Amino acid sequence: MAELKLEFAGEWITLEPAKPFIIGREGDLTVDDNQYLHRQFLELRNQDGLWWLSNLGSRLSATVSSGGGAVQSWLSPGARLPIVFSECSIVFTAGPTTYEIGVHSDDAAFAMSTEHRRRSSGETTVMPVALTQLQKLLIVALAEPMLRRDGVGMSELPSSAAAAERLGWTMSRFNRKLDNVCDKLDRMGVQGLRGGVGKLASNRRARLVEYAVSSQLVARADLEMLDDPALRDADDGQD
Repeated sequence: MAELKLEFAGEWITLEPAKPFIIGREGDLTVDDNQYLHRQFLELRNQDGLWWLSNLGSRLSATVSSGGGAVQSWLSPGARLPIVFSECSIVFTAGPTTYEIGVHSDDAAFAMSTEHRRRSSGETTVMPVALTQLQKLLIVALAEPMLRRDGVGMSELPSSAAAAERLGWTMSRFNRKLDNVCDKLDRMGVQGLRGGVGKLASNRRARLVEYAVSSQLVARADLEMLDDPALRDADDGQD
């Protein structure tokens, strides 16, 4: 039976196959005393020879991605999926805080092909997206706390006002850029960036950061973009 280990905030936990493991504001892993976080949010359970991750919550979703971000799933309330890779990450946002939990298995059911590992080991992203430089800059500004931290744990998601100030942009320009990025990724099939037909979700910033970091659309090396005044002041014609 596969052994499963979790990594969070510098601590390692080995799960017992005979009992379910609860993650939330209360449970076997208490991630944070955050009023926006469900008391019991996620459950890991060994069943039929596989570890399954279930979303027990009613409001929050989680992003689950394989090591390197090649495969990514959006786990909505009531859904569950099997843990099939040797390494994956669980990322979710509750209120202003984003959390990441590392998952490690010693007996993976699936593995990335050699060709994919070769292609994804360099500077290219796993899923190329035709973003303008300023659209990518906006994502980097929102994801800056996650990109600057070391390892898994938690980080504070900046508000739109704070991110706009970081870039030296007006709120109207920032919101237009955010609309453009969310629309583009939504058309590509990225879930959670819209609350319904023609209505952008209120948590789109959190979902955008979760997707961008988990899929390696942005990386720590991109932080240098924030210190380029010429780029911040540029006009890419997408406003």
